[in-house]
Amino acid sequence: MQFKHVTLDFDGPVAILKLDHQEVMNAVSMDMLGGLGEALDAIDDKRDEVRCLVLTGAGRAFCTGANLQGRNNQKPGKSNAGQSLEIGFHPVLRRLRRLHCPIVTAVNGPAAGAGMSFALMGDMIVCARSSYFLQAFRRIGLVPDCGSTWLLPRMIGKARSVELSLMGERLPAEKALEWGLINRVFADEEFGSASEQLIERLAAGPTRSYAGTKRQLNNWLYTRMDEQLELEADIQQEMAGSADFVEGVTAFVQKRQAAFGGS
Repeated sequence: MQFKHVTLDFDGPVAILKLDHQEVMNAVSMDMLGGLGEALDAIDDKRDEVRCLVLTGAGRAFCTGANLQGRNNQKPGKSNAGQSLEIGFHPVLRRLRRLHCPIVTAVNGPAAGAGMSFALMGDMIVCARSSYFLQAFRRIGLVPDCGSTWLLPRMIGKARSVELSLMGERLPAEKALEWGLINRVFADEEFGSASEQLIERLAAGPTRSYAGTKRQLNNWLYTRMDEQLELEADIQQEMAGSADFVEGVTAFVQKRQAAFGGS
């Protein structure tokens, strides 16, 4: 099944949801978010049949964050970043969080910005060895969003969360495994087959038991996350009104180093 920048396939009890806008390394647009919503509707329609969801990326990336193409002419104060989060990203994150069956995020390449948050929504997170995570927001003068300021401190602690967010450096898959952020790392050439074995095992398991387990763990992990999502959206809207954001996006599109002025 083909949706806007998203493909969905069913392999027996497994739903395979793939972010598919390879020209921009699967960066997220409002069109893609709409496609994800439609794909999740299709999964809901097969709720009694789907026993595991795989979320992955097409081509050489998982997801490189928000699609910034065409934003280099944006003026300070004109961005609707907060609203985009509230009406576009947050509903998809909530639906993934509440899905009835296990989610395996199969991170096949870079997972940056919002893409990192999508990856962290998996109940199980498996990575190709060459993949990496990146809190890319500071590179364009923004703050972390899509729940990363809720998830990361709970998963890897304050010090590591602050370092990832302020420094904006890549976190390789093997280091993410060492930190306890993800579950498994496979060699690139084995990634597909090894992931399939894990997915098949989950899909053959006690689905109702899995759902109950998810409710228990999610009650600990996600309680009050909605409040944090709202805070992220408010602060992101403030940051999107800055001159640094305009400079950051312009530098990104022009492929040069940003010259931030602190305003």
